[in-house]
Amino acid sequence: MTGRRKWLKNTRNTSTPNDPIMKTFNRRQFLKNSILTAASISVLPGFTRARAGGANGEIRYAVIGFNGRGRDHLKEMGEVKGTRLVALCDVDRSILDREVQQCERRGEKVQGFTDVRKLLESPDIDVVTIATPNHWHSLVAIWAIQAGKDVYVEKPVSHNVWEGRQLVKAARKHNRIVQTGTQCRSSTGIQEAIEYLRQGNLGKLIRARGFCYKRRPSIGKVDGAQTPPASVDYDLWCGPAPKDALMRKRLHYDWHWVWPTGNGDLGNQGIHQMDLCRWILGEPELSPRVWSVGGRLGYVDDGTTPNTLIAFHDYARAPLIFEVRGLPTATGSKEMDRYHGVDIGAIADCEGGSIVIGNYTSATVLDKEGKEIKKFSGSSSHFANFIGAVRSRKTSDLKADILEGHLSSGLCHTGNISYRLGKVHSPEEIREAVRSTPDLAESIGRMEQHLGANNVDLHTTPATLGVALQMDTNAERFKGNHQANQLLTREYRQPFVVPVKV
Repeated sequence: MTGRRKWLKNTRNTSTPNDPIMKTFNRRQFLKNSILTAASISVLPGFTRARAGGANGEIRYAVIGFNGRGRDHLKEMGEVKGTRLVALCDVDRSILDREVQQCERRGEKVQGFTDVRKLLESPDIDVVTIATPNHWHSLVAIWAIQAGKDVYVEKPVSHNVWEGRQLVKAARKHNRIVQTGTQCRSSTGIQEAIEYLRQGNLGKLIRARGFCYKRRPSIGKVDGAQTPPASVDYDLWCGPAPKDALMRKRLHYDWHWVWPTGNGDLGNQGIHQMDLCRWILGEPELSPRVWSVGGRLGYVDDGTTPNTLIAFHDYARAPLIFEVRGLPTATGSKEMDRYHGVDIGAIADCEGGSIVIGNYTSATVLDKEGKEIKKFSGSSSHFANFIGAVRSRKTSDLKADILEGHLSSGLCHTGNISYRLGKVHSPEEIREAVRSTPDLAESIGRMEQHLGANNVDLHTTPATLGVALQMDTNAERFKGNHQANQLLTREYRQPFVVPVKV
């Protein structure tokens, strides 16, 4: 068995955090597997070259998943000097073949793979970028790290909290460079605005607000199981998730709106703005308390994630309040609501004014009366920053190290967990429950008005009041809630299992 084959075999760990197999795990076998895995990784040519590339060596990269955001990976990585695309991977054969052919027409020779495990065996790849559906992010990244590759992984970096932490552990253990795809971190304008805040120019920070007001219409409702596209390897597409019947019209993209594969818009678009909020707060861990309110309201379809959600993260320094709205300003409108001019962005409320971040590259400072004081703008390539760190071998050179991605993704996951454990209540009951939490109560009041403008009667179709959850932030475990802790991970489908020992 070759070193690469040994690595592939040993990445197929079939134990999960709650698996009884772990309780009776044979120590001798564990040590044997660990030695074999370490030996196989150490001799991978890709591992050696990535570390030895130096300042001028060519960085050979592969893009994994490119039906959506991955197309931007191809474009933006192609603009980074000293890099060369050598491989592509997608489980949809029609998408893969089309892109391979386009590369050939441009004179680029690339290998095409439908199975990421085969791609990771290649010694001719130094770096991978990952833009698969969410449920694959952590597993592919961990496998790539174990195979000696450096990694750029899209947001959210995980489908649940536990696997995100495993990804951080893997990056640290194997000394890999792992960048999170939260490109706002490479905005020089936003960096300067955050530093302006840090210097105390606006006084005490009162709260951080995040907004994801983005139109999400109904995905429709099917009468029965649908047939996946013939060009898709459905087993590989499902990967770590259950291989259930396809119960929606579209396999692609609409996976965002069902729990086995997606995280709703809180973990889709919202993760960018959640990261901005945590950056504003300067918090280096998950929140000690989280509480959510919302629902999938305004239509009935095959989606299960909320299209309306408020997640309240109760940090000691200042709270983080995040709002998701997928319905328009009002029934029939093509416009979306805005809060002080922001539909997708973040606001830092301070004693002496506020900082408004309404896009990916700039921030505006306002005084207490809302008058503009200062504006910061400018950005740089997030991919170029990643490749620069690959060359320097310094995690500190990354603008969005994987730990930052894990924490911000984790805030999305814990907000969703609070919601998923909740129960529907009347508007009056919800108002009474949150009365002692003014920031949350204010946000809910505006949410009610928004839903009313969309003809949503909260007495007929009530919202869900989530469970207020306390967290041990060091252990990243909830206090006294077994159901909530179960949702911090998942039951992985063999052989697509996030390993306990990374």
